[in-house]
Amino acid sequence: MAKMRSVDAAVLILEKEGATEIFGLPGAAINPFYSAMRQHGGFNHTLARHMEGGSHMADGYSRAAEGNIGVCTGTSGPAGTDMITGLYAAQADSIPMLCITGQAPVAKLHKEDFQAIDIETIAAPVTKMSMTVKEPGQIPGAFQKAFYLMRSGRPGPVLLDLPIDVQMAEIEFDIDAYEPLVPSKPAASRQQAEKALDILLAGEKPLIVAGGGVINANASEQLVELAELLNIPVISTLMGWGVIADDHPLSAGMVGLQTSHRYGNATFLESDTVIGIGNRWANRHTGGLDTYTKGRKFIHVDIEPTQIGRVFAPDLGIVSDAGAALTVLLEVARERKADLGVPDYGAWSKDCQARKGSLQRKTHFDNVPMKPQRVYEEMNAAFGPDTTYVSTIGLSQIAGAQMLHVFGPRQWINAGQAGPLGWTMPAALGVVRGKPGQPVVALSGDYDFQFMIEELAVGAQFNLPYIHVVVNNSYLGLIRQSQRGLKMDYHVSLAFDNLNSPETNGYGVDHIKVAEGLGCKAIRVERPEDMAAAFAEAKRLMEEFKVPVVVEAILERVTNISMGTELDNVNEIEDIAQYAADAPTAILTLQD
Repeated sequence: MAKMRSVDAAVLILEKEGATEIFGLPGAAINPFYSAMRQHGGFNHTLARHMEGGSHMADGYSRAAEGNIGVCTGTSGPAGTDMITGLYAAQADSIPMLCITGQAPVAKLHKEDFQAIDIETIAAPVTKMSMTVKEPGQIPGAFQKAFYLMRSGRPGPVLLDLPIDVQMAEIEFDIDAYEPLVPSKPAASRQQAEKALDILLAGEKPLIVAGGGVINANASEQLVELAELLNIPVISTLMGWGVIADDHPLSAGMVGLQTSHRYGNATFLESDTVIGIGNRWANRHTGGLDTYTKGRKFIHVDIEPTQIGRVFAPDLGIVSDAGAALTVLLEVARERKADLGVPDYGAWSKDCQARKGSLQRKTHFDNVPMKPQRVYEEMNAAFGPDTTYVSTIGLSQIAGAQMLHVFGPRQWINAGQAGPLGWTMPAALGVVRGKPGQPVVALSGDYDFQFMIEELAVGAQFNLPYIHVVVNNSYLGLIRQSQRGLKMDYHVSLAFDNLNSPETNGYGVDHIKVAEGLGCKAIRVERPEDMAAAFAEAKRLMEEFKVPVVVEAILERVTNISMGTELDNVNEIEDIAQYAADAPTAILTLQD
């Protein structure tokens, strides 16, 4: 045993738990913790420009770095409240992340002291645990429980709030006697696996729906093996995109009202039996439940018991970690195939492949200003299968999900449920930390890009190179589309005549000058035939200068992306005239 400050014990625990990647900014109430990091060494700290940005960096790092947990640190008061959006984004998508805040002395917590706020209560709804540690001797146990909870069951974030006097107090602590707790994860039984396969293999047109839980469990290879063993096509959710490579013969696309493929929706509507593994049945995936569930049997495997039956009641629910479930499903499936044989789904799989080959959306437009579809076509040509894409919300994310290609797990990093504007840039910086040396490409609309644009300076200062594609129509495009149902176009335009940058041609903010002013490189592209050269130059600049490189594509002001109200009622933009004639009220969100 040794006598040390509680914060010295805390950093020793972080190191032993493998959480040495820190994002945040110091301040008076957290300075003792920073002094412990400095004295101990071994930590990689990235100085954010905004505390919310720091939380998104830690979130992005956790999503990208297999098995590692990002840590966000900040001082008391507004630092903690600024982290709330980051905690929400992580909690909504089942991402482990540790936030550590400084706090006023324990005796001052009820006195409205400077920057003293009850962050424990504020953060409680968006964390697995939120705790103000009021006794120095509780520090080791609080950190130990935090890591246990972040890794157990459905993963999620934790906030630990440390009063400054608690940080400075001395405790007896022996790091050699500290052991991380073994996470608790439910596992499917053999009997459950047998019943699941009984239902699945009784179907004539079965599908596997792969959710983000498969990626969290690092079980993508097992899922692909099961699909190949049974020759059953796989539908990925937005959070599960990359579980199976887009070019795999059994990859049947994504399903949904927005972030979906025409062939994915068509295949799902043909199916009769579905097993969902590690997914939530999110509403943007299902659309109306009557359409989604009609004529189908469902098996639902999820690590969180209360997710089973939350959206609709399955024919069979199994509470299990996705990896544990796939292990036993594979074991039973191998035995059945060897002993009794399994149905031949070759014809069904070929039908799914045929739809994939024939139901592609048009991307090759030569219009000037550019259509966004052409930008994604050029991105597919420019960036290889090892690319990791980062995006969050808006028409840019929806179109990107419809048209980009992803070839592996943790190569599509997306704030799926919360979708906070501004998330993309800081999250991308965290992804670069989590995947050093690997190609990272972020995708934003102009508004998402502007929300936390100051974080570009972090990439310049710490040499975190990635390419940020900004599709700029100077509009809140998705909000404009949703306002059409109310017959208005109200405060959704970002355009103005920039007196300092007439070259922006009325589009307003000069993203090139801003990016360069923050220490990065930037390229503006106005014609589709120039996109390939711009991406090649961006790669060169990124490699030479080791900073973020912005590629801004100037789009048509008003643009439309395919979406709809039901899986069988997605309005394809090529058919807009037909929809306008046949069902004018159904396309208010798409019609100009």
